[in-house]
This record gives sequence, structure tokens and C-alpha cells, in this order.
Amino acid sequence: MSDSHGRLNDRTAIVTGASRGIGRATALLFAGEGASVVVADVNTDDGTEVVESIESDGGTASFVSVDVTDSEQVQAMVDHAIEMYGGVDILVNNAGITKDATLKKMSEEAFDQVVDVNLKGVFNCTKAALPALTDSAHGRVLNAASVVGLYGNFGQTNYVATKSGVIGMTKTWARELGRDGVTVNAVAPGFIETPMVDTVPDKVLEQLKGRTPLGRLGTSDDIAHAYLFLASDEASFITGAVLSVDGGLVL
Repeated sequence: MSDSHGRLNDRTAIVTGASRGIGRATALLFAGEGASVVVADVNTDDGTEVVESIESDGGTASFVSVDVTDSEQVQAMVDHAIEMYGGVDILVNNAGITKDATLKKMSEEAFDQVVDVNLKGVFNCTKAALPALTDSAHGRVLNAASVVGLYGNFGQTNYVATKSGVIGMTKTWARELGRDGVTVNAVAPGFIETPMVDTVPDKVLEQLKGRTPLGRLGTSDDIAHAYLFLASDEASFITGAVLSVDGGLVL
């Protein structure tokens, strides 16, 4: 239910990759905290379902079909947010894909596709939203990094390169945009129960749980709450941070 005392009242948030997993949980949580949410994704059916779910709880949301690698579609997404809700206060760059293989077996196409979505997509979205974020009194950019972007991971040359790159862009933009009152932070999830890990063998998941001090995989809500904190007024003096939400996996 939308809360009259929500932490994001009167704010507009764009969440990319919002049809499933962490993006979906973030869109639902932000709407519940009073934000108007633009649910942005290539997946129209699931994205529309997220909007219906938000609206049935009394929240405000709309769906935009967007391929983050296409700068014209990205600009249209930002224009939609401004037209519908008057601006953009929060951008959550959550859209991402994996195409895993060892270096020996990775195709150039698989490398390029992951870089296009996970790295260039973050650039496209932030650049397009920047004028509106600068106009906001509460400008926030929240980037999806990953624990593997900090420590590497077997069989993920492309994915790790993008997530390390996102961390670098986060720190650079924090320096550049601070004078405009825009904070830029990243969340580095550990292994989270989302459709993205459905392809991971059970044996490997059990090993990961065993290596995690908290003894479980994370949930999408664990990550969504980290985004909520960084989007809220409580985090107004935090910028350039990479918040690891990984159950202690990398201690």
C-alpha cells in the first residue's frame, strides 16, 4: 500500500530491468514508499504485470519498453518520465544480462552484447537522465554493480569487466555530479535468488551458501532495501560508495 509518510514521496524513479528479480522488487518497494515509478524493460508482459501490481496496491507506475543499448529509446524513456510525472529524481540502472563462458570459449559477440547492455546501457541511461536529475533537489543515480566486479569470477570475463566498469563510472560520476547535488552510488549484490541464477547447478549454489557467513543466498528484497536507503534523504551525504550486499561472502 502506498504510504502517506513514504520515504520517497513526490519523487519519480526510473528502474531499468524492472520486470523481474531485483528490478521488480525495487520498483514495488519504491512505489510502496510513495515514488512514481517508470518500470522500464524489454519484457513487456512481465513489466506490465509489475505496473498492475503497483497500481492494485494504490501506487503510481507506468511501463516503458526500452532497450538500454538504444540511445533513442532511452531518451524516449526519460521524456516519458518527465511528461508523466514532471521530472526524474532517481535512476536505478539495474538492467543487465549474462553470457558466461571461459575466455577460451567466449565469442566476440557474447563479449560485445554484455558490454553493450551492462556498461554502455548504464552510460546511455545516466546521460539521458542527467538534465532532469540535475534539476531535482534529490538527484540520485543507483548503479547495479556486483560482488564479482570487485573480486572477479571464473567464466565471466565479459560480465566482470562490465561490473568493474560500472564501479569506475560510479566513482567518476560522484566526483563530476556532486556540485549539482546529485549523488551516485552502486550496490554490489552477492549471489541472489533471481531468475539469473536459475541456470546455476544446485551443487554450485550449495557451495556458495557454504561460503557465505550468513549461510544463504540473498533475496531481491535484500538488494531493493539497499537501493531504498541510498535513494532516501538519510543517504544524502553518501556518494561514490559501493555497498556490498552479499551476506559476508567476500570477507
